[in-house]
Amino acid sequence: MKIKVLGSSAGGGFPQWNCNCPNCDGVRRGTLKATRRTQSSIAVSANGEDWLLVNASPDLLAQIAATPELQPARRIRDSGIAAVLVMDAQIDHVTGLLMLRERDTPLPLYTTDAVWQDLRTSFPVGPILSHYCGVDHRSIALDGTPITHAALPGVQIGVLPLLSKAPPYSPHREAPERGDNIGLVITSQQSGKRVFYAPGLGAIEPHVLAAMRSADLLLVDGTLWTGHEMIRLGLSKKSAADMGHLPQSGPGGMIEVLDSLGTRTVRKVLIHINNTNPILVEDGPERSVLSEHGIEVASDGMTFEL
Repeated sequence: MKIKVLGSSAGGGFPQWNCNCPNCDGVRRGTLKATRRTQSSIAVSANGEDWLLVNASPDLLAQIAATPELQPARRIRDSGIAAVLVMDAQIDHVTGLLMLRERDTPLPLYTTDAVWQDLRTSFPVGPILSHYCGVDHRSIALDGTPITHAALPGVQIGVLPLLSKAPPYSPHREAPERGDNIGLVITSQQSGKRVFYAPGLGAIEPHVLAAMRSADLLLVDGTLWTGHEMIRLGLSKKSAADMGHLPQSGPGGMIEVLDSLGTRTVRKVLIHINNTNPILVEDGPERSVLSEHGIEVASDGMTFEL
């Protein structure tokens, strides 16, 4: 089983188009040791040719262009993207669906019922695509039934409801529904290896901690270093918790959670990194702290084989 990181940034990418925070300004000027990133998405494959796209970012076309595996060129019009699964209805995870409108068959799309409601009403991607390729919607059950797809033989995807926030345009933004946001446990039946993927993680519930403890690779929320990072920089009035994210540092933060998993060999990787997060600075003190704790920072193009 292969996991490919197509995009490793939070919404807006890095540098963000209108941001002049120290990170964005520094990477533009070349005065900061940091790498540009596109918005968060991964792809999963059993054979290296057919892929499940997990989240479709606004940067999808650039990500496809940077990933030759996604264009196997088996016929005059072709794509390695066999299906798409979106974990929430956030703009940075669903806008790229519109870029797949030239398909000659309906797009297989996995979502929870709560997300599909938003994609048919508040952010009507479904109705828009009905005028182009159409959507073959496949509802994600929240009863523990794993997802399988014919193009990914030997791969099972378990689904975990998470405590987080629906998008600002969702009618249940302030009244969360089960399925607004999910985490995934992706298992290779051949190797028995497991990946836990959760780019948006607002709280560590018991079932989430159990999934993390059983995984061989963790790709988890790396959005913000501190809870009030955006407020301190004058870029937002919202804390990490307000946005549905667990910060890395401080009591109860992601570093502490990852440290609690014990000494079992597991690869720990932060993904969905906001442009303000100091861990983007490759020779900065925050990156050193992560290294001391055995934690990596995802970058676009990163590939894992399990």
